[in-house]
Amino acid sequence: MMPPATQDPPHSQPPGPGGPAPRTGAPAHSLRARLLWFLLAAIVCTALLQILLSYRSALSEADEIFDYHMEQMAMALRPGLPEVPANAPGPLVHDDENYEFVVQVWSAEGLRVFESAVGAALPQRAVLGFSRVKAHGTTYRVFSVQTRSQVIQVAQDMAVRKAMARDLALRTAGPIALMAPLLALAVWWVVSGSLAPVERVRREVAQRQADDLSPVDGDALPAEVQPLVDELNLLFARVQRAFEAQQHFVADAAHELRSPLAALKLQAQGLLRAPDAEARGVAVARLSAGIDRATRLVEQLLALARQESSVAAGAPAQPVVLADLALQAVADAAPAAQQRGIDLGLARADAAPIAGHAEALRILLRNLVDNAVKYTPDGGVVDVHVIADAPAHGAEPGGAVTLVVDDSGPGIGEGDRERVLGRFCRAPQAVEGGAQVPGSGLGLAIVQSIARMHQAQVALEGSPRLGGLRVSVRFDALAGAAPSAPAPQAPSAGDGA
Repeated sequence: MMPPATQDPPHSQPPGPGGPAPRTGAPAHSLRARLLWFLLAAIVCTALLQILLSYRSALSEADEIFDYHMEQMAMALRPGLPEVPANAPGPLVHDDENYEFVVQVWSAEGLRVFESAVGAALPQRAVLGFSRVKAHGTTYRVFSVQTRSQVIQVAQDMAVRKAMARDLALRTAGPIALMAPLLALAVWWVVSGSLAPVERVRREVAQRQADDLSPVDGDALPAEVQPLVDELNLLFARVQRAFEAQQHFVADAAHELRSPLAALKLQAQGLLRAPDAEARGVAVARLSAGIDRATRLVEQLLALARQESSVAAGAPAQPVVLADLALQAVADAAPAAQQRGIDLGLARADAAPIAGHAEALRILLRNLVDNAVKYTPDGGVVDVHVIADAPAHGAEPGGAVTLVVDDSGPGIGEGDRERVLGRFCRAPQAVEGGAQVPGSGLGLAIVQSIARMHQAQVALEGSPRLGGLRVSVRFDALAGAAPSAPAPQAPSAGDGA
């Protein structure tokens, strides 16, 4: 028997088309509710503190006034003393209230000669002045005074004083309790008004289409929320650039792959129709060359897409020594140069660091060196230089690091130099022995894209020494990095060739 089917929990179900993504993890908390509860809790704590302080203040005042009454009562009971003075402070409450004073008078022999309340049982030998006595579970405040022949004691139950202080404290807290609902409404109104711009931004983002990456309006937002919206807009901008780069790549790839694929199809058909072995050999060679060209085109398209995506994503830069990458690029291109007798070498390699992306700079160097080798005739010369310039007097510290690639090839006419930095643009001079040099017109476009990624400037000009093309890429050196001694130069690819 098969077990009954179980239903996935709500958070594991995929969202519908265009619907919101399911929430996962801890439940969301309402900022409005949290602020409201915190503020109301602060109001309640303040009210309780006010009650406590009022109680302590009222109890202190009651002690002071009742102690005065007790002292005056004891003095009035001494023989020959007048009654309570007329300027004595009045009672805390109305005269008809019972303050429960207990009066006892003891003789010199220790006999109780007067008692106002039965059962109080105050001690005979009490401490003169004010003291506290506990009798039958009741705490009394006692004032004792001694005359020549007797001891007079006046006492009061402390519960009377505490009850009066409690009543006064509650009267003080009453208005606060009555105002609590009004305070809650005021807090709710203030919090809701303060969060209204945040709710507006939430609705604006929720109503957007998937392809709407325009900036979010951050007007009237609180200062604490504004940085969040700013970062969100920066993220939208990066995603927009990455999206546009992807669209351009797809369009360019579809356009440029159409012709090579059609050529491969024709070459495959020619191979099938070849009448003899010699014709088949020629067709196979053409098909192999076409596959190589298509492979090279795909590799360059992917490299260009990666670099444009990196620019759009804003990947962080790291310190990179350009001379080390140049040395590796020359070493990688050396076998191809040796096959054609080209003198390829690293003429200068100043080891000054720049801020960049090592993989992207490696692609830039490979494209420049490969292009120079490809368009230089057999037996020609290609020189690579990495030159660290010291900062000029009064200029920003750090100076510049310039990558220079010179070749003895046909060069590029002055009118075509700006154009060949675009995609799929090739110079008319890209010929060798009357035949078009294989290429896709993406090499210098990749160089330009990577240079922009590093805020570098690309310049094409004639090589003053070799007569071909000079490509210069000028980078800003890291601040505070002084040019060090030139790195060891790579041996020329032509040596021993």
